[in-house]
Amino acid sequence: MLIILCSPSYAATILVLGDSLSAGYGIDEHQGWVQLLQQDLSQHTLINGSVSGETTAGALRRLPSLLASSKIDLVLIELGGNDGLRGFPPAQLKSNLTKIVELAQENSAKVLLTEIRVPPNYGPRYSKAFNQVYHQLAQEHSLTLAPFFMSQIAPDRELMQRDGIHPNAKAQPLISQWMKPWIETALN
Repeated sequence: MLIILCSPSYAATILVLGDSLSAGYGIDEHQGWVQLLQQDLSQHTLINGSVSGETTAGALRRLPSLLASSKIDLVLIELGGNDGLRGFPPAQLKSNLTKIVELAQENSAKVLLTEIRVPPNYGPRYSKAFNQVYHQLAQEHSLTLAPFFMSQIAPDRELMQRDGIHPNAKAQPLISQWMKPWIETALN
């Protein structure tokens, strides 16, 4: 079976609600994957509501004003990494993400959730519980769940900044191309 993805015939407004991975930490803003994707999806408007260091609680506090700023058709949620790095309980992560999803849906926006993973040094039990949150939310709210885009980037040192956590400018076009079909699928 051949599946052909095409962009919707309408011009959508897409809010990217993320952390440093989407905010373009450590690189020029115009080099970030969200800005590159805006060029590629020029019929749509991408609003980068990402903030370096953002937690799910911080994003939840900011979301009402972001949703009020314009009619948002799709909210792409790329959050949780900072919750994990701070060792927040997976139940807290799930509670905040659930509220973000519900708030977006109450505002008639579709939701695309991106999976986030924590480094292996957090232990298998925490890592598994953390990762299950995303799969549970996707199932409970019938969301499209995009796999963690850093899975292919992080192992390649040439695509990472010196901190070993953030993708460099060379990685941004790869992330943009990775995210494009997931966004198109979520819009359709």
